[in-house]
Amino acid sequence: PSPAEKAMVCFGNMFIELPKEKTRDMLRQDQEELDEEINKLRKELRVKVNRLYEAQGKPELKGFNLNPMSAEEMKLINRILEG
Repeated sequence: PSPAEKAMVCFGNMFIELPKEKTRDMLRQDQEELDEEINKLRKELRVKVNRLYEAQGKPELKGFNLNPMSAEEMKLINRILEG
């Protein structure tokens, strides 16, 4: 592969030159894993907050169990609003 088809990637304190396609795949996979972890932590946080409110004798938070809209849902809403 020519130098234009490679990318420099930083791992810790060293840079490694890898093919762009492999680098793109690695980044995509890392992002998917991070998204899964974030969603898992959000769900756990909701449960913990509800337990805390219950232990304090407070009513459950309203609207706390809402989920954000996906990018696809946002595109559809924007199309509807634009006409």
